[in-house]
Amino acid sequence: MKRCDLCGVLLPGESVPSAVVRDSSSLAAHDPGQDGVRRVSACSPEHLAVLVERYQRRPFVDAELWAGKIARSQEQHPGKNGVQALCEDTGLTPAHVEKGLQWICASCEPESQRGPEEG
Repeated sequence: MKRCDLCGVLLPGESVPSAVVRDSSSLAAHDPGQDGVRRVSACSPEHLAVLVERYQRRPFVDAELWAGKIARSQEQHPGKNGVQALCEDTGLTPAHVEKGLQWICASCEPESQRGPEEG
């Protein structure tokens, strides 16, 4: 059974308020064409409006999405690490792979080692 993505209450049946929102942290498990979008469900139109507004305020960061695609590729194909191999597997360009790898590296650094603009 699904829960409201805002308050966590159990949702009855299939007909509940829902919307598709842009989210650079979201990867589709079985359809890479759906990467970058997330379906949110709510217990009421008011809760759905809050959820949609939150995702609209959240920046969509391309490098975050590319990092997720790279991570998924490496999980599915361990050892397939070269830029060209990642491009072929993810559909990303070499420049996008580089930016995604930079995002991954930056997210692994302790906050104390990041510059003020990366915080």
